[in-house]
Amino acid sequence: MGIQAQTAPVERPSPCIARQPILTADEDVVGYELFLREGRDERRFSSDAETATCSIIDTLNLIGLGVLCDGRTAFINCTYQGLLTDYFALLPPDDVVIEIQKDVPADEDAVRACQRLKHGGYSLALDNFVPDDPREALVPYADFIKVDIISVGSLQYVPLVARYASESCQMVAHKVETRQHFLTTKKAGFTRFQGYFFHHPENMQVRQIPANQATYLRLLSAVSKPEVDFTEIEGLIKSEPALCYRLLRYLNSPLLGLSSPVESVRNALNLLGEHEAVRWIRMATTLVMGQQKSSDLVLSSLVRARFCELIAARVEHGRADLFLMGMLSLIDAILAVPMGVVIEELCLDPAIKEQLLAAKTGKKTALTPIYDLMLAREAGDWSLVTKLGKQLNVSLSFVAESSNSAMHWAHEITSAARNSAQK
Repeated sequence: MGIQAQTAPVERPSPCIARQPILTADEDVVGYELFLREGRDERRFSSDAETATCSIIDTLNLIGLGVLCDGRTAFINCTYQGLLTDYFALLPPDDVVIEIQKDVPADEDAVRACQRLKHGGYSLALDNFVPDDPREALVPYADFIKVDIISVGSLQYVPLVARYASESCQMVAHKVETRQHFLTTKKAGFTRFQGYFFHHPENMQVRQIPANQATYLRLLSAVSKPEVDFTEIEGLIKSEPALCYRLLRYLNSPLLGLSSPVESVRNALNLLGEHEAVRWIRMATTLVMGQQKSSDLVLSSLVRARFCELIAARVEHGRADLFLMGMLSLIDAILAVPMGVVIEELCLDPAIKEQLLAAKTGKKTALTPIYDLMLAREAGDWSLVTKLGKQLNVSLSFVAESSNSAMHWAHEITSAARNSAQK
């Protein structure tokens, strides 16, 4: 059985995202509308629509629909500012519906944004649609029109359905609170349904990876230079677990259609290319700049990653990037999601995937001696370190030197995070 690493609680509170199902007339769930709670124990939803949208997009980009929406479509509220940005490009178009809020003006910029999103394959919904709605100019781009049946009433929503329902635009009855509401709206021609009659919003506990604001600022500066230096960018990404994991998730997106496993952070940047890498970094960093605290688990993952990177030159490890192995070794604890779920969709080197999964079951792989050396060093079990060192043909002094260097590197980075949070 491999060594079991000690874990510590994450310092930063988890964002509380709630979901409410959207169903067909046969009461089959086809998707979930996502909301941001003001707190884990609160019933109130966030009043900051822009922050809520960014947080939800980032969480989906981080852990995927498989965890948050059971693989079904995510309906995400979209403000005017959100409509004009490229944030939704971080998510695969087949998996999300962008809900344009009622206060979004249907001006030329909004129309162009809808055209751009539709061209990119995204589905749009008009939320809280009413008679003589000022967003009429956006109707041609809508795949769904949602009607609050309580506030609009049957005398008004029946003609709305008759006018707007089509093969390309489905009408969604919102705030269906009784069986009578369900039967009446179904008879009126609504084909999608949402409300307390089916399910109250359900809280989903999702942890975020704390972000180092100082690193993000340096990254934004690096990608703004006339000549982008991938070596500089690689170093910054490798010092930031939040961004490193998001990059791996993004590379798995159907948008990119990559089939080759990612061998390293540099390899990931090369696969994206300079233009796409710069675009992605700007979007991803902007989304998560608000996270300023570090955590014990993130510190440990940085130490592990750097330690593995330092010993890589002395041990046999094939083409596997030991830095990624070390950094991802705690990702399940950081996100509070089983390792199998976390890395299932990541296009990683098969040897790294195999070892990360094997570490949870006690199975052995070609990388197990290195992985166990990493854990033995962390636990201070120098007897086992010596034994594994002999097996790997590395000296105790080299392991100790690499360990001290890794801890110094990680503490420098997390200290920068704390200092930036205090400013």
